[in-house]
Amino acid sequence: MTNTKSAYSLSLKQVLIFGGLMVTLSMGIRHGFGLFNLPITSANGWGRETFALTIALQNLIWGAFQPITGALADRYGAFKIMIAGGILYALGLAGMALSSDALNFTLAGGLLIGLAQTATTYSVIYGILGRNVPADKRVWAMGIAAAAGSFGQFLMIPTEQGLLSSFGSEDALLMLALIASLMIPIAFMLREPNFAHSHKTGDQTIKEALKEAARNPNFRLLTLGYFVCGFQVVFIAVHLAPYLKDLSKIYPAVGAPAIATTALALIGLFNIFGTYAAGMLGQRFPKRYLLSGIYLGRSIAIIGFLWLPLSPMTTYIFASIMGFLWLSTIPLTNGIVAQIFGVKYLTMLSGLVFFSHQLGSFCGAYLGGYLFDKTGSYLIVWEIAIALGVFAFLVNLPIKERAIQRPVAA
Repeated sequence: MTNTKSAYSLSLKQVLIFGGLMVTLSMGIRHGFGLFNLPITSANGWGRETFALTIALQNLIWGAFQPITGALADRYGAFKIMIAGGILYALGLAGMALSSDALNFTLAGGLLIGLAQTATTYSVIYGILGRNVPADKRVWAMGIAAAAGSFGQFLMIPTEQGLLSSFGSEDALLMLALIASLMIPIAFMLREPNFAHSHKTGDQTIKEALKEAARNPNFRLLTLGYFVCGFQVVFIAVHLAPYLKDLSKIYPAVGAPAIATTALALIGLFNIFGTYAAGMLGQRFPKRYLLSGIYLGRSIAIIGFLWLPLSPMTTYIFASIMGFLWLSTIPLTNGIVAQIFGVKYLTMLSGLVFFSHQLGSFCGAYLGGYLFDKTGSYLIVWEIAIALGVFAFLVNLPIKERAIQRPVAA
């Protein structure tokens, strides 16, 4: 068997460092968008539904186009896709800063950044990892990349809050656009010199790979569970800060912006440990059981957060537990895809599963704003998040992680 590393000419160290940097910037910036919710809506006289729709559209575009971007990356090379993503990311942030009406803001933050994220986040990076990392280290390496995204959240959320406090939302977004442009030189460090030659190995077409995945019951179950992941994490990321602000009328101690900023940063900090642990455990134990435990654990954490009296300490404890469970689904989910279907079309197939994740993200972000504007409370959405966690716990249990046995060509 041809060694993957020698075939694509990227060392494990190079892939982990620069792939980690790419995910750190892309995921780190987006995780701070919730901090801009109240400043932007208040400054423009918009309801929260407007901002929620922008983030919901961003996640929907990200999910809808991820399989297409993944197929292009699998066919033509990931680094070209990442360069385009870095450019779109910077343009989208600048457009959000300079938009004076809701439509332009939604197009910049929803459409442009949504497209940018298809090219600069996990699915594309995991495709590179799958091709360049040996199978016995693959889930571990995916955990490292997910941990880098978590470190980005831990790093960028305080940075974005500092920029907001010092310069206001418009200048803060422009500065983030400059930071996002660093993704372009990082992409060049992930160029696979022998990609065109090595990609010709194997005779399965994209169409055949799509049909194979669509017929596979394990793929469908994995996809259903990933919807729940998107719903829960994006609802919390976008609406936790305004939720705490609203309840400060009853619990004044949680109303300071530093409480929400610290909570979101704690999610990022503990997610570093959670995703790394998921990568390590995923090499040793059935990944479906780990996924089921993560989803059930999230529901239990939300129940405790709603049941206990709200305070800075209970908020920080909730954020730490959720952080440990936050993106730990990512290396496990993508590891199952790689284990069942192989790595040739890993970026595209991961993108298909991720589309379900982003449908959930759209629902979590938009329903949070919509139901709050209708009822004046987030309680219904919290309850939906709990029920969905139990559902995901159940649908991941029957997944079989065996590799597909394909007929060998003569």
